[in-house]
Amino acid sequence: QSLLVESGGGLVQPGGSLRLSCVTSTLNLDANNIGWFRQAPGKEREGVSCISASDGNTYYADSGKGRFTISRDNAKNTVYLQMNNLKPEDTARYYCAAQRKSLYCSNFLHWEYDYWGQGTQVTVSS
Repeated sequence: QSLLVESGGGLVQPGGSLRLSCVTSTLNLDANNIGWFRQAPGKEREGVSCISASDGNTYYADSGKGRFTISRDNAKNTVYLQMNNLKPEDTARYYCAAQRKSLYCSNFLHWEYDYWGQGTQVTVSS
């Protein structure tokens, strides 16, 4: 069983919104940065957004700036990714991942993340 479980993906029309959730029952969100990554068929995995465990700062790749918002609810052990104004190019499988808080999540280096969920599919199409 994965330490991280994503949900909230689905099929949405361009311009629509989705909120992804990443739940952990084991990891301490105060000790781990959480990042969202995505991977489309034939493309490399890319960072989308992350939230720092140390200070709660949030970071976004250019692809999501102004449209995506990451947040966390420590009481629910959940990190969210609110995605608005979705575009067909946002179509991908989205993963959340945990990284040691001593590292810089804003670098979006996927090899620095120790734990990964199984992902949730987001499809943006009319």
